[in-house]
Amino acid sequence: MTARTPTQIPVANDQAATEWPLSEVITGLRAARHDWREQEGRDLELGSREMPSQEAVHTIIETLCGILFPMRLGPSELTKEGEDFYVGYRLNNTLNALLEQVRLELSYKRQVLDEYELRKSTRKIIQTFSLKLPAIRRTLDLDVTAAYRGDPAATCVDEVLICYPGVRAIIHHRIAHEFYLAGLPLIARIIAEKAHSETGIDIHPGATIGNQFFVDHGTGVVIGETAIIGERVRLYQAVTLGAVRFSEDESGSLKKGEPRHPIVEDDVVVYAGATILGRITIGKGSVIGGNVWLTRSVPAESQISQASSQQAGDCLEGGAPCK
Repeated sequence: MTARTPTQIPVANDQAATEWPLSEVITGLRAARHDWREQEGRDLELGSREMPSQEAVHTIIETLCGILFPMRLGPSELTKEGEDFYVGYRLNNTLNALLEQVRLELSYKRQVLDEYELRKSTRKIIQTFSLKLPAIRRTLDLDVTAAYRGDPAATCVDEVLICYPGVRAIIHHRIAHEFYLAGLPLIARIIAEKAHSETGIDIHPGATIGNQFFVDHGTGVVIGETAIIGERVRLYQAVTLGAVRFSEDESGSLKKGEPRHPIVEDDVVVYAGATILGRITIGKGSVIGGNVWLTRSVPAESQISQASSQQAGDCLEGGAPCK
């Protein structure tokens, strides 16, 4: 069989192939891709995939959920007798799949150019991540328990783990955060956005979140990249921990990575619709009422309602919450 050159265009042998200007469209799209890659300084030579696969990472995170909680998030036919076998088999396959995605991101970002160093760096990242899985599981157990204790409607911890969107979001976040810390923001963001699309809870993988974290209901919650959340914090739906403004560099581009999101200390409760903006601190044990717009720090044990917030001049004139 004769090999097809990259410029040859496959055309289906049916009536529809004669009705549409396929050759013109395909040629135009190829030119657009070429121009964009040239503009971005990408490799224009033909080759294999150059960045992590969203589909592959989605499969990996779903399998990791089953590995962390085999009898509740694993396959329906699994028995307790087979837990270790299932975990070992799936973990080995998943880490191998993850190895390839990490290699692709490191190559894509050109962090490591030497092939030997690339393999070495990739394996070190995967080994370090795998050894953290037991600690991630223990932290998630605390999150699940906090959700059960914090919701009078919850009948058992299993209901919370299987059904609650806030718990699903924090499982994804705990995993995504490890990749973020490892210098793999693309893989981390793919994991985070999967949870976002499924739950309506948008947690940037860079956010630092303490133990026993609970998001109740959850739809519309936004937590920005540099937010720091203490232990035993509870958020309700439509809460935003966002930025009030962005700094620009000399060229007018937004500066990356600057602390711009709130610090929420231990034992804080933030009720539905509250918007907390900027690098401010919400003191330990505070309660932030529903629909409050807050742009200043508050001391420990504060009780902030919508009325008290407005009296203190916390409403921001103009602008909008930013993640």
